[in-house]
Amino acid sequence: MQISLKNVKNIATTASDCLIMTVNPSLSGPLAQQLDSACGGAIGKILKVGDFQGKLAETVMLPICDGVKATRIMLVGTGDAPLTVSDYDKIIKATVTALNRTRCKSALWCAENLAISDRADTWVLQRLAQQMTLASYQYRKTLSNPKPGMSLQRLSVAAPVTAANKAAIAAGSAIGEGTNLARELGNLPANICTPTYLAEQAQALNKKYPALKVTVLEEKKMQQLGMGALLSVSAGSDQPAKLIVMEYTGTTKSTAPHVLVGKGITFDTGGISLKPGAKMDEMKFDMCGAASVFGTMETICQLGPKVNVVGIVAASENMPSGRATKPGDVVTSMSGQTIEILNTDAEGRLVLCDALTFAAKFKPASIIDIATLTGACVVALGKHAAGLFSNSDDFAQELLSAGQAAQDRAWHMPLWDDYQTQLDSNFADMANIGGPEAGSVTAACFLSRFTKDQRWAHLDIAGAAWDGGAAKGATGRPVALLSQYLLSKAGQ
Repeated sequence: MQISLKNVKNIATTASDCLIMTVNPSLSGPLAQQLDSACGGAIGKILKVGDFQGKLAETVMLPICDGVKATRIMLVGTGDAPLTVSDYDKIIKATVTALNRTRCKSALWCAENLAISDRADTWVLQRLAQQMTLASYQYRKTLSNPKPGMSLQRLSVAAPVTAANKAAIAAGSAIGEGTNLARELGNLPANICTPTYLAEQAQALNKKYPALKVTVLEEKKMQQLGMGALLSVSAGSDQPAKLIVMEYTGTTKSTAPHVLVGKGITFDTGGISLKPGAKMDEMKFDMCGAASVFGTMETICQLGPKVNVVGIVAASENMPSGRATKPGDVVTSMSGQTIEILNTDAEGRLVLCDALTFAAKFKPASIIDIATLTGACVVALGKHAAGLFSNSDDFAQELLSAGQAAQDRAWHMPLWDDYQTQLDSNFADMANIGGPEAGSVTAACFLSRFTKDQRWAHLDIAGAAWDGGAAKGATGRPVALLSQYLLSKAGQ
């Protein structure tokens, strides 16, 4: 979707398929009053009659008005109370629903009474661009007869055409498009979205953005590097593992990069520790951490901020076979530490630990790994917040703040040494699980053993990465949080 700013001097003489006007119950604001005057007082009359009351997210289409050049006029209620971010999202969602009923291709957004507590006007513009871009996404890849998608192709926003406003629209659109890429990768079935497919998508990003450097490590190279943990996961699959490295250089090469490491288990059966059959189809979403890395790299490449970013994806299938790793096997990680694999369904940490060790070669300013790692995190936090673990409280606070700013929130979880003993093993340096208690914490403790010398954080997105039920599908989280953090490092 094309979203742009437009200096509007006279609403009545501005052409569009649909003029969208936000209105409160008292019809306050110069734009709304200007439109009401052009319509011969029709808006005021509708409010007085009560057919439209200006309630939050209430919408109505006005009959064709001879005094206005727009083909249609849509009124969207803002209510009387001060708006929250959630209220604003409801207003945008209601607008999209009403627009989809019209099948119009262009619209002009004229907004008043949209002041949101603790949010700048530029944030309001960015959020609009982001949410409208997200609304344009529709999964089509494997549907022979998909439902009609959003007809709206161009949205003009009545706001001053300033550098700050243009940057806000660009950021919102880019974050939306990055999130949509992550959603698409997550939604693809595992017979299409294999580790090889993810490697091909990285090469496609390279063609789209030639400044992006892409390297794909094959299993032979991983073996040479000593990645015994990662390779233990792919051992049972006919699909070869891939370690995908995407490097974006937005400032001097001597500037330390920020590294994102994504868990890319394109399908997780649990291996020999086989999962129950119910909802196993949802294990195609086990690569949503990797998808968020792809989405964030798309956003960063679009915006071109002055920051260096490395995206690493550890891609593999976890399958049972005669070659598969068995419970009780001991493997040696790239770091040289040995791991007793007590449960082959705790595979995400095995691919991540070698990828995190590999990431150290970039001498990063920070490392964030993103993974649908534990069901325990879903039990603890549900779907609304990602679990955030870090070996630096200051770093954790930066990410929490980025999540709040992006409305893509995380919750700071403990990473105390008290939990480390749960990973003790009689036969290796550590076990890959820590027992039934505090499963998300012990998983993070495991990863912390491979990042001791790094400024590191772990995002467990098992609850946030996809929705189930009738709305089943990938969410694209936490692309917004990650993008916000990286843009803040570039001073944007």
